[in-house]
Amino acid sequence: MRETRPSRRAPIENRGQLGFVLRISGVATIGGFLFGFDSGVINGTVEGLQQAFQSDSAGTGFNVASMLLGCAVGAFVAGRLADRFGRRTLLLLSAIFFVVSAWGSGIAQGSLEFVTYRIVGGLAVGAASVLAPAYIAEVAPARIRGALATVQQIAIILGLFCAFLSNYGLAFAAGTSTTTWWLGYAAWRWMFWIEMAPAVLFFVALLGIPESPRFLVARGRLEEAKGVLGRLMDPPLVGAKVREIQTTLASDHAPRFSDLFGPGGVRPIVWVGIGLATFQQLVGINVVFYYGAVLWQAAGFSESDALLVNVISGGISVAAAFITVAVIDRIGRRPLLLVGSVGMALTLALVAGAFGTGTLYSAGHTFAAGTVLANGTLFAEATTLSTDLLDLSPAMGVVAVTAANAYVFLFNLSWGPVMWVMLGEMFPNQLRGSGLAVAGLFQWGSNFVVTMTFPLLLTSIGLAGAYGLYTIGALLSAVFVVALVPETKGLELEEMTG
Repeated sequence: MRETRPSRRAPIENRGQLGFVLRISGVATIGGFLFGFDSGVINGTVEGLQQAFQSDSAGTGFNVASMLLGCAVGAFVAGRLADRFGRRTLLLLSAIFFVVSAWGSGIAQGSLEFVTYRIVGGLAVGAASVLAPAYIAEVAPARIRGALATVQQIAIILGLFCAFLSNYGLAFAAGTSTTTWWLGYAAWRWMFWIEMAPAVLFFVALLGIPESPRFLVARGRLEEAKGVLGRLMDPPLVGAKVREIQTTLASDHAPRFSDLFGPGGVRPIVWVGIGLATFQQLVGINVVFYYGAVLWQAAGFSESDALLVNVISGGISVAAAFITVAVIDRIGRRPLLLVGSVGMALTLALVAGAFGTGTLYSAGHTFAAGTVLANGTLFAEATTLSTDLLDLSPAMGVVAVTAANAYVFLFNLSWGPVMWVMLGEMFPNQLRGSGLAVAGLFQWGSNFVVTMTFPLLLTSIGLAGAYGLYTIGALLSAVFVVALVPETKGLELEEMTG
């Protein structure tokens, strides 16, 4: 019966329909851009936060990481509420939260106030991270759904890059990030306020797109659903598509959280979603990004080259995501995930091996005059480090930097975009909102745990040991893909099973 379903025979051929799909999907990806921008903007404000709030390193660390807690809650709550109020409605609310967080983070006068506004921003990021790919999956035709959802990852990377560029530009214009600038406010505050522009654009653009037709069917708003579907596919096929969607929904109740549980407990597809969300973080991507600057300096690059290095790394990430856009709907999701897992395990092992040959000196360490490091650095006079310093031989520095960039490429080719694509499409219609809620909670919760435990790993088992654990995480992710992850390429959402 599968081959006779009208949805499998309904490719978009009308240019107006395809243009409509591309336009509304593009609006949803602005949420991904804000996801990246809000995550990246904090990097340029750390010194300003320390000075303004008189916080120690631990307090500043929590100021920076507090957003992740909001992300976990936002993903969980938004995923559940989306089944009641709609995908578009929750995206509109997230746009408002982005505006409030950007304004409040910049105007905050103390750590508690700042953390509150950053958690509000985290709620917005968490909501956008799960609802944008879900919305795209629910309006895009199966044959291009993976490519359109992958654009979300490109938008995230561009958001990060624009945040770095904006921070650099504002600091350059003011002199430093802590210098008082326009209207008597320090530059670091303007770094947050600049985010209000894309957040307002997101809100306005969302007003011009329709609600997800699958949500409308689930809520019994059939005429509205038919109107939207008529703009997404050939009108004669709309009635059959509505009936097909209805057959995937429980006839006795609207989608609810308890649908995640079957006679034997949690449904298998929910465990797959949790595994995908968790393994994406267990490979240590955020830690690799965090120590990127240390890697480059260990390889002999000067601190003044940091902006250029960020541009190169950003270009590598975008190039990888564009490759995924081109191939994901042809070769499928599982092959990309498997290639990424194996490749990341190999490159992480190389990074760990290179780190194992060096010495990491913590901030506060003092070098005697005349000390020469393995990387060739000479301390002509006694020097106390203000930041961590990784000392590698030039050869091992090149190995580490090359392997780390290969790792970043492989992540953005595979687990970076594909995990979000699959979470948006793999759950049956009845489970999608609640499934995304649970998977999003685990994704951001894992992100927080990995980020906060890295300093403990650093002091207990060292840098090489920490990256060794992430290597094991990548290997286990390969086993997980082979054993449990289904292929969703080319399937209509109505064909997804739990």
